[in-house]
Amino acid sequence: MRKLYLFDFDGTLTYSDTMFLYLKFYNTTKFRIQFVKHIPLFILLKMNLLDAEKVKRSFISSILKGQSKSKIEKKSQQFFDQYYPDIFRENALEFIKNIDHSHTDCYIVSASLGIWVKPFAEKFKMNLIATQAEFKNDIFTGNFVGKNCNGAEKVNRIKEEIKDEKYDKSIAFGDTSGDQEMLNWANEGQFKFFH
Repeated sequence: MRKLYLFDFDGTLTYSDTMFLYLKFYNTTKFRIQFVKHIPLFILLKMNLLDAEKVKRSFISSILKGQSKSKIEKKSQQFFDQYYPDIFRENALEFIKNIDHSHTDCYIVSASLGIWVKPFAEKFKMNLIATQAEFKNDIFTGNFVGKNCNGAEKVNRIKEEIKDEKYDKSIAFGDTSGDQEMLNWANEGQFKFFH
């Protein structure tokens, strides 16, 4: 029986969102300054008066724009070394450890930037579908390639990735409204399964 497992990352497998954690780890001083500057945007976002993708891009860009791909990748590896396995829910790690990869294709489907989720995906022997950072001449432009991988975009990207692969069963795991479309699309949607 061939299975497809789709895991949201932040909050589903981890205890909290990795974006703030990673950006703070990347440059604490810059993070603090930019966080304060972005507070008005975060408030408007909470009131649903701003688009989440714009705020997210602005905040990530304010810290990482102009940085080289190699430095960001190096920092992502250090981030992994420091925070794995502490930020993960124990029962999620237990579940992942027991996956039979010979009959199962596994994907992390994340709105976070793939660049800092990648070391975790590799550790779990999973494919990665995530929001992609745009690099020009190996320098981060502050933009994303395509859309923020959230909501309906998660399903679009999954379909693009698996193309005509046939599975007997697909199971998705998520914990927020941004995962709802993915949970509905799969044969089985597990909400807050590891909580």
